Amino acid sequence: MIKITTATIFTLLLAASPTLADDSAAPPEPDGMQSIFNGKDLDGWDGDSRLWSVRDGVIHGETTPENVAKGNTFLIWQGGNTTDFELRLSFRLNATNNSGIQYRSKHITEGKVRNKWVLRGYQHEIRNQNILPNVSGFIYDEGGRRGRIILVGQKGEWKGNKLEVAPEPLISAKEYEQLFKLDDWNDVVIIAKGNHIRHYTNGRLVMDFHDSDDRALTTGRLGLQLHAGKPMWAEYRNIRFKDLSQ
Repeated sequence: MIKITTATIFTLLLAASPTLADDSAAPPEPDGMQSIFNGKDLDGWDGDSRLWSVRDGVIHGETTPENVAKGNTFLIWQGGNTTDFELRLSFRLNATNNSGIQYRSKHITEGKVRNKWVLRGYQHEIRNQNILPNVSGFIYDEGGRRGRIILVGQKGEWKGNKLEVAPEPLISAKEYEQLFKLDDWNDVVIIAKGNHIRHYTNGRLVMDFHDSDDRALTTGRLGLQLHAGKPMWAEYRNIRFKDLSQ
């Protein structure tokens, strides 16, 4: 006779439960997250004062026909580098242009730069769109040569100068369309450990990436983008950061 204990039953239920075993959900926010925006002013950040301000407790970036962005420009966090880290924030923007969250990036101050706040490196794309593939969440190689490194819905590894993608998507086009909130606040979680990077949108894993290329970035600056071109605005709030490299 096989004796089934309460502990055994719990273990079997845990293994079978789609909720408990589902790794597509964002992990709970860990202890030790640090707020890096005070909700009052841009203390600890540096950017073009014509374009960046604080309005109603949120970071507000805006370009207009009178105040244009001379090339892509960034509001750069002055609190240190992003190496292994977890970042959480909320954003909203209009649909006339796109924005981005720059991380593990280099601040370019020499050569032919169009403004003093140029970053190059990994960018979590930010858009007010919900139809794949032109949506928030993919990784763009800002200032680099790889372009859209990996798209929303993909789990993949960049090696041998190309991206290898798993056959099953992380999220379908219909699921993303329902997940993203047009003209409203959306939540982002970015977790980077070594060459492994994950992006979450509104609590759902939307991109899972390993960068095994020689151009993989291991550390660098954090910033928020205003894109050159059509007038636009983007807002960010509740920005929390935890260094996982210690």
